[in-house]
Amino acid sequence: MRLTLLAVGDKLPAWAEAATAEYLKRMPREARVELATVKPQKRAGQAVEALRQAEATRLLDKQPPGSRLVALDEHGSQVSTRELADLLARWMASGQDTCLVIGGADGLAPAILARAEATLALSRLTLPHAMARVLLAEQLYRAVSLLNHHPYHRE
Repeated sequence: MRLTLLAVGDKLPAWAEAATAEYLKRMPREARVELATVKPQKRAGQAVEALRQAEATRLLDKQPPGSRLVALDEHGSQVSTRELADLLARWMASGQDTCLVIGGADGLAPAILARAEATLALSRLTLPHAMARVLLAEQLYRAVSLLNHHPYHRE
C-alpha cells in the first residue's frame, strides 16, 4: 500500500517543511508516504465556494488512481492515536493505496468531502495549514511506530 499526503499549499515556512520531511523520512519502507501539493487558488475577488471548487479539481487530478480518499476536516471524526493506528493497519491490510487530503485556507469543497471514504479531524481547533501538515505527518509516524511496537509512542 502507498500512502499519499495531498495538500493545498506549495510554500510552507522552512520549519514546517523541515518537520514534515523529518517525519516522512522516518516512515518504514512498508508505510512510505509521498507528499504531493497543489497551489492554492488565487483569491482575486472570487467567492469561497469557487475557490474551494478550483482547488478540489486540482486535488482530485493529483489523487492516485484507485486510491481511497480520506479527507482532513475540522468537522470530521476525531480519533485517538491508537484509533488512527488501527485505521492505518486496516488500510495497509487491504492493500489499497490511501490518499489523505488537506484543504487550503477555506477548507475542502463539498465534492471532496462527499467522495471521501472517511473524514478525520486533527483537532476541533482551527490549525494553521503548516501546523496541520506537520501534525498529520507526525501522527502517521506515531501510528506506524505503535503498530511496529516501537518505543516512540508511550501509553
